[in-house]
Amino acid sequence: MSETPEQGHGSFALVDGSNVAHSSEGPQALLGNILAVRRKLVEQGFVPIVMADAALRHQIDRVKEYEKLIDDGVVRQAPAGTDADYFILSFARELDAAIVSNDRFRDRQKQYPEARDRIIRYMVIGDEVVFERRTKHRHD
Repeated sequence: MSETPEQGHGSFALVDGSNVAHSSEGPQALLGNILAVRRKLVEQGFVPIVMADAALRHQIDRVKEYEKLIDDGVVRQAPAGTDADYFILSFARELDAAIVSNDRFRDRQKQYPEARDRIIRYMVIGDEVVFERRTKHRHD
């Protein structure tokens, strides 16, 4: 039986921080999106782990707050020059975790075929977050 977001109960959820930060209209990456998604996951019983590309620190709107989250271990930053997707997918496999992202990870489908079953899609409007977890495969 696969878990739905409402049934987190201490399950890990890896948050694609760069994807979430860039999910709003406009060119600016928003720290508020990451915080809203993280808060919603906690409300639903998940243990969120936010992972982001190193480049996000140069794109985010509230740089000092973001840097503090990295220093405090709230946001985990992939090593410079590497793609956070690899780490997100690898840790999701290791931890049997959900993945919060609107990315389809097409370039890594062969290596991580189970990823599509882990993904929780989302939408952020202001401070509100809605999750969608598909229970059946949909052909893209």
